[in-house]
Amino acid sequence: MTLQNKVALVTGAGRGIGKGIATALAKEGCHIALADINIDDAEKSAQEIAALGVKTIAIQADISRNADVESMVNRVVEHFGQLDIAVNNAGVISIKSVGELTEEDWDTVNNVNAKGVFLCCKAEMNAMKMKGSGRIINIASIAGKEGFPDLAHYCASKFAVVGFTNSLAKELQRSGITVNAICPGIVPTAMWYGPDGLAERWKLEGETMEASWQRHQDLLIPQGVGQTPEDMGQLAIYLANAEHVTGQAINVDGGFTFH
Repeated sequence: MTLQNKVALVTGAGRGIGKGIATALAKEGCHIALADINIDDAEKSAQEIAALGVKTIAIQADISRNADVESMVNRVVEHFGQLDIAVNNAGVISIKSVGELTEEDWDTVNNVNAKGVFLCCKAEMNAMKMKGSGRIINIASIAGKEGFPDLAHYCASKFAVVGFTNSLAKELQRSGITVNAICPGIVPTAMWYGPDGLAERWKLEGETMEASWQRHQDLLIPQGVGQTPEDMGQLAIYLANAEHVTGQAINVDGGFTFH
């Protein structure tokens, strides 16, 4: 399947992994709808990606709100006439132990990461059913396959994405729509490499954040280097083309995990 002139919707596309995946799909000839809660980020990314010679549109959406999600998908179909590929990437994180977590912390992370994926998939699959085919790609995490300290609420949300992805794939198995998940490893986005990121939280006494970042790459990743948004884009291209891969949660983590 060629991706030329296919239409892809990517949430959380204003920066980081979402922008990397949107760029990779655009290089394959996809027209791109970039959705983000921050419209300025979305518009900036849309302008940059349009320079690759594809059509783009920026959409502001809070994926934890059903009205926003339905409006987002409707706008894509109205603007482009179809929806072929949906990448549900938008997510949030906070880094706190269970003892530090509040009910609000739990709800904020799970409303976006788990509920948001559900709402997006439901609207996207309905749009795809009209043409009898489609590719849904949910962004989970290796934290959706094993637990990490200070991330119990985040892990719970990503475990939910992995289970939901497999279940939905089985519901849609005869529809022409595939549903898969990408599980990024250690990527230098705000989650890991930022002032409130894990490299800062887990640094040793006297250690700089940069030194902590390097140590965790060496310690946790067999290949010794973190992954990139472009790495996730490569897998997204494969899944967008693959007709008989569905219900999978595939790691891009340099060998960190084996399941």
